[in-house]
Amino acid sequence: MAEGKPEEPAGSLTLTTRRRIRADAARLFEMWTQPAHLRNWWGPEGVTCSEAHVDLRVGGRYRIANRFADGKVLWISGEFESVEPPRQLVYSWRLESGPPVRERVTVRFEAQDGGTEVVVIHERIADEALRRQHAGGWEGCLAGLEKYATAV
Repeated sequence: MAEGKPEEPAGSLTLTTRRRIRADAARLFEMWTQPAHLRNWWGPEGVTCSEAHVDLRVGGRYRIANRFADGKVLWISGEFESVEPPRQLVYSWRLESGPPVRERVTVRFEAQDGGTEVVVIHERIADEALRRQHAGGWEGCLAGLEKYATAV
């Protein structure tokens, strides 16, 4: 909750994005949760991760800086609700510059022959415009993760 203001009600829309990556689940889980890795792949095209902080435990917090080409920085933060290496993460999601709404993200790492399907489920989205924005962001993040995972 922000500075005495009540949290706005959660939205009702959900987005599911998935990508099969030729890397094992444990490696991808580490790349998703370790700041040194996050800084190398996080963000849609045109956005870089200039800073990342992760306290990987239930109740722990994370904070990720998204730097845009024009120099603007947008911070995303939240709290881990579930940490199950290397299978799943569940965490709250909020743009620090936006209203105090807490969306929820679940990331599943599902082992498959020769790789892992990474499934991102983003819930509690307020409206369709924001849902489309998140879809582009997650598609870009998963493309960046795949490129990074297959290059290292």
